[in-house]
Amino acid sequence: MADLSVKVAGVTFNNPLIAASGTFGFGREYSEFYPLEKLGGISCKGITPTRRDGNPPPRIAETPSGILNAVGLQNPGVDAFIRDDLPWLKQQNTVVIANIAGNTPEEYCLMAEKLSATDVDMIEMNISCPNVKNGGVQFGTSCESVGAITAAVRRHCTKPLVVKLSPNVADIASIAKAAEASGADALSMINTLTGMRIDINSRRPIIRNNTGGLSGAAIFPVAVRMVWQAANAVDIPIIGMGGISTWEDAAEMLMAGATALQIGTVLFSDPYAPIKINEGLNSFLDKNGITSVTELTATVQPW
Repeated sequence: MADLSVKVAGVTFNNPLIAASGTFGFGREYSEFYPLEKLGGISCKGITPTRRDGNPPPRIAETPSGILNAVGLQNPGVDAFIRDDLPWLKQQNTVVIANIAGNTPEEYCLMAEKLSATDVDMIEMNISCPNVKNGGVQFGTSCESVGAITAAVRRHCTKPLVVKLSPNVADIASIAKAAEASGADALSMINTLTGMRIDINSRRPIIRNNTGGLSGAAIFPVAVRMVWQAANAVDIPIIGMGGISTWEDAAEMLMAGATALQIGTVLFSDPYAPIKINEGLNSFLDKNGITSVTELTATVQPW
């Protein structure tokens, strides 16, 4: 058996597979399938300062090889998470990552401060949110805004800080460098691509929000490309995600430069996907005489 453990920003995961934010809730439903300690970690559903009911339906729809969603960050709020969900999560013997989302820098800083006083293991900052103080432009779309929000949250965050990057940018490497320079301990990438589908009979978009985030196997090649570009630009570890569905995908993402992985959309069709991916990775490592999964990271050899 190869060693599947990895370390990200000083935090040790017993394997590289992390349930991605927004696809796993707070883990209770999936714990009916298997002990959550079989996962390397859980990135919890995105948390906001107060309760959100999310967008009106329809807000999720299948597309070829993927899902289009505009759920709208439905969640109970940071205080309810700390009170009701975190104590249970900390009993599951896996790494707990709190994912935060806000509309102003002050909201992010408030949550980072509150969560830093708890026993979450890491904080993941979703910067694919509209900055209402800057005309609704996403925090993650320019080097300046990424640097500013990362630096602000860094001052309030005593936990390892992971910055989750949006793929809806022109130069992902520069964005990654801006996050690193401003205090990020690690990056997670990529978040969903903006997409849209139309019902040709009603002539309306298939989701009420008109546009939404595209995830699933359809975006995997984009994710691999962006992880590879970022890995060649920064020295901090990268948690790779975006359409990982099989152990072969996982190996590919590691070779592109990821240290750990998040899987999401595939969980809706196969809750056991992370178990299967870990088993497949282990067999691949054993077959090739590789003693540790860390030996795969950043080993791609471009032409």
